[in-house]
Amino acid sequence: MKRRDLEHIVRAAAAVSDQAEIVVIGSQSILGAVPDAPGELLVSMDADLYPLHRPDLATAIEGAIGEGSPFAETFGYFAHGVGPETARLPPGWAGRLVRVQNANTDQKIAYCLEPNDMALSKLVAGREKDGPFVAVMLRHGIVDRATLQQRLVSLAVDPATRERIRQWIAAQP
Repeated sequence: MKRRDLEHIVRAAAAVSDQAEIVVIGSQSILGAVPDAPGELLVSMDADLYPLHRPDLATAIEGAIGEGSPFAETFGYFAHGVGPETARLPPGWAGRLVRVQNANTDQKIAYCLEPNDMALSKLVAGREKDGPFVAVMLRHGIVDRATLQQRLVSLAVDPATRERIRQWIAAQP
């Protein structure tokens, strides 16, 4: 997915939900802070998102422009409607959101996760694809090891998860 694709999804999600502010929390939120992100970070063809003030409308978005929809078949990318509870994020994340608003979003607003916050969320999820994704972010200097460790301290996770993430971050080259 490219930045213009994400902007199109945001524009469409805003139209479907009649909401002008959309939160993007998945891997493609990287396109907020890093519009020309390395290709290794742009393999996903879906954007995880929800309307800021009406997260309950995420299912309507997914129904209209989600996987298998005419939108997805036409453009090759789609929205995955999620809720705010989908991502485990460190305190203060909302104040660090990266705002994207331009003609391609029809002046609607996408709030994308700040890369360090998104990386921690992926490390909490701990899926097979998440570690390599965050490792690429580290290699390219998109996220900072010290910032990840600092935010990890206050992240609301169990001690075993915190230690797993701490060790993973420390082990990265």
